Order: sequence, then structure tokens, then C-alpha cells
Amino acid sequence: MLSAKMEDYLKAIYELSKREGEPVSTSELAEYLDVTSPTATSMMATLDDRGLVEREKYRGVELTTEGETVALEVLRHHRLIETYLAEQLDYDWAEVHDEADRLEHHISEEFERRVAEQLDDPDVDPHGDPIPTETLDPLDHGEAATLGDHAEGDRLVVRRVSDRDPAELAYLQEAGITPGTELTVTELAPIGVVTVTLASGDTVSLSDEVAASIRVEPAEEPAPNGPA
Repeated sequence: MLSAKMEDYLKAIYELSKREGEPVSTSELAEYLDVTSPTATSMMATLDDRGLVEREKYRGVELTTEGETVALEVLRHHRLIETYLAEQLDYDWAEVHDEADRLEHHISEEFERRVAEQLDDPDVDPHGDPIPTETLDPLDHGEAATLGDHAEGDRLVVRRVSDRDPAELAYLQEAGITPGTELTVTELAPIGVVTVTLASGDTVSLSDEVAASIRVEPAEEPAPNGPA
């Protein structure tokens, strides 16, 4: 049996590896989990002893196959709970992350199955993140770039939004920027502000940091007009 803290570390290593690449450094992990570097180093030694990570001195850690399976299971619990809270209990999308963090370690596989069945086996959570399948197959995170990677005039559709900052999520929801939103980059200011225009005509200004947390893909070109 693994402790909830061990599962938190494995999930964090998985998420950081998909965002930053492997191996994941101790300093990255400590910052992500808001712990000290010695605390993270101690846990890495424990997980290494359990065969859940592989450590390389001065470089960082990578999940073993067993460690990745555990991380995917915790992520499945987390993202199914987020979706259930949002769709069935009317939680705001800015609230579900912290609730799911508290519950993800304590549900049974039967509870997980029933939640998935109730939700008709969703593919993504409220923030657009992929939900691992019941068989815990490796996730396809796609190649979606961030909003901040694009140029003025680019037409885009939002695919995923980071769920780690409730205040940021609340702001984006009020602004109308959620997964599926189409927008156009209208200005890149040298002061670190990205301005976008939504399909509704509303304009929204975002800091570079917020723009970097939004994953987007090119929007489909509108169909050409037929003959008059």
C-alpha cells in the first residue's frame, strides 16, 4: 500500500514530465508541491527503493512502468471526481481541483467505475485534461502549443487550461475562456500582455504567465461561401 503523499509525488512527477520533459529535477518537484528540496529528495529515495522511480544523480527522476501506472490511476480518480463535481453537483470549475485532491486517494475501484458509468465515460475533465482509461493506457497529450506561442492574427480554439490556480480559473471563466472557446490573437504587447478577441467580439487581456497556461490548437478555417 502506498501513502497518499507517495501518490501525490508520483502524480506530480508524471504531470511535470509531460509539461517539462524528463527527467524531473528535485527543485522542479519541490516547487510544484510547495515542499523543501530536502523533503523532495527524501521522498525520491523512498520511491526509488520501492521501484517506482529511477534516479540519476544531479539530473532528476523518471517514473518506472509501475510508477507511471500508479500515477495514471490517481489521475483517473482525480479527473473523474473533478468531472463528477462539475457536472453532477454544480461545482464551479475553479473549485473542483482542491476537492478532487482531497478525495482521489480514498475512493474504491467500484466507486470509480460507477462514477465513470454515470458520466458516460468522459474523455476529458472540466479543464480539458485527458482522463486515463479504465485500463490505464498511456495518455495522448497531443502537441497543443500555448496561447503565448502564437502570433497576432492567429485564430485558435482553447483545448486545455491549467487547473492549479483557482483565481486564474475564475478570471478565465468570467472572461468566457474555457475549453472549446474560439478566439483570435489581436495584440502582443511588449509589456507581457496578450490580448485576444472572442467570437462574441469581447476582448480579453491576459498576462504572459496566464497565456502560457492555456493550450490551444488552430481553429478550423470557415467554409467558403457558396455561389450567390
